[in-house]
Amino acid sequence: MRKNILFAAGLLFSVSAQAQLLDIIKSTVKSQTGVDLEKPSKPKTPATSATTTTTTPTKSSSTNLGNLTSSQISSGLKEALSMGVTDGVKKLALTDGFLKNEAVKILMPEKLRKIDTTLRSLGMGNLADEGVKLLNRAAEDAVTEAAPIFTKAITSMTIADAKNILLSSDNAATNYLQTKTQSQLFTAFQPKVKASLGKVGADTVWKNLISKYNTFTGQSVTTDLNEYVTTETINGVFKMVAEKESGIRNTPAMRTTSILQKVFGAQD
Repeated sequence: MRKNILFAAGLLFSVSAQAQLLDIIKSTVKSQTGVDLEKPSKPKTPATSATTTTTTPTKSSSTNLGNLTSSQISSGLKEALSMGVTDGVKKLALTDGFLKNEAVKILMPEKLRKIDTTLRSLGMGNLADEGVKLLNRAAEDAVTEAAPIFTKAITSMTIADAKNILLSSDNAATNYLQTKTQSQLFTAFQPKVKASLGKVGADTVWKNLISKYNTFTGQSVTTDLNEYVTTETINGVFKMVAEKESGIRNTPAMRTTSILQKVFGAQD
């Protein structure tokens, strides 16, 4: 029993002595180095060089878009497309609307380019030029019928993600329209083009042109001018619509209706 008491007393003395010794060490370190061992040290944050973060601005803030419904955005996009069709068709339907506009001019069909080269080498360049001119005259005549066909396609189109289209590229709505309606536009527009080819005499001139080529070369070349001119005319209208859409997106003065101002103002 006495041994246990002595052992416990010795243990307490040892703990007390260690505590006193630790206090002495802490005091000495603090006086010599200024480091307080009672307070845990904070990890040092590595130094970083000052940099400037550059962010690419978006076309619209979420706040501005938040004030618009999907229905409003869709209406604004359709309004821009309808204006593009109206203005585009008006310009293309003029004499030389296709022929003198390099962006939409209808050239010799690719598989018939050799006819152009051959005829010119034989001194029949005028015939080749007349053939190209009449293709464009047919397009200029037929395109007047395009407006109601395009307008119907626009008004009946359901824009799945109007917000993303609004904030996308300058001709995103036009591309969306083309993807969704190209086939139905072709079907509705082809009879108009066929009538115009006959009206301006393009079909007769081309039969003569191809016949002369086949006679001189001994070949038998044919092509479906109706399909070719229909496709090229529709593509010409889409190019004009894309140009109008880009203008409305980037030029506030071109937003001539309240819905255009509201929708495209939000994407500025």
